[in-house]
Amino acid sequence: MNLSQPRVLGRTNLKVGRLGVASSYGAPCKAFEEAFDRGCNYFYWGSIRKSGMGEAIKNICGRGKRDDLIIVIQSYSRSASLMEISCRRALKSLAIDYGDVLLLGCYSKRPPRRILERANTMKRKGMFRFLAISSHNRNLFPELAKENLFDIFHIRYSAAHPGAESTTFPYLQGDQRPGVVSYTATRWGQLLQEKKMPPGESAPSASDCYRFVLSHPAVDICMTGPKNLEQIREALRTLDLGPMSEVELARMRKIGNYIRGAR
Repeated sequence: MNLSQPRVLGRTNLKVGRLGVASSYGAPCKAFEEAFDRGCNYFYWGSIRKSGMGEAIKNICGRGKRDDLIIVIQSYSRSASLMEISCRRALKSLAIDYGDVLLLGCYSKRPPRRILERANTMKRKGMFRFLAISSHNRNLFPELAKENLFDIFHIRYSAAHPGAESTTFPYLQGDQRPGVVSYTATRWGQLLQEKKMPPGESAPSASDCYRFVLSHPAVDICMTGPKNLEQIREALRTLDLGPMSEVELARMRKIGNYIRGAR
């Protein structure tokens, strides 16, 4: 497995870099452009839309690379009309005609009919091409997969949140499976803190956390939320280092189990 090579994102047939980048943490434009130049093209324009990513998207599109970008627009709104309004504002702020993915944020159960109907209407209008959903309820994804409603799943997965390995990933297989994007690889930074480590273990790096996630064959993309240029460069080390060995995976599981048990 070569993490520097693009991968097809499930049944979307989109070619994606293995690291996705999120806008919400304040990294500057240069960080996102550097990530894009390394093949990271899954740009998550989330609920907190910081200017660094917005500027980078405009610059990349200005270079004639719009078709190489995959722009994800998220909505947490439970109002169908507000969901569409939010999406239109996002498109306007980026000066683009359409998004590639509309992500319905953080549902614990199947979204209500009014949301799904409006999303389909928005898709017919050309506002986005693919529909995604995120959830902390791992058991929801196999059920949604049976209905073929969503093209992409955003799933919480890390060394400290390994449950998807048994409850979710085995049910998302084959050429027609949804794309799988993982988030919270560092467990909101806890996996990076020395004070939370088991005795005798040092804290993993951020790239260790991303490598752990991407070593699982079910995961297409691992999200990262950089605050600065240094953090994006640390994340990009993941692509050079490649998947983890069994020894490295065992160490990460030991640390993750300790952190989860210490909760």
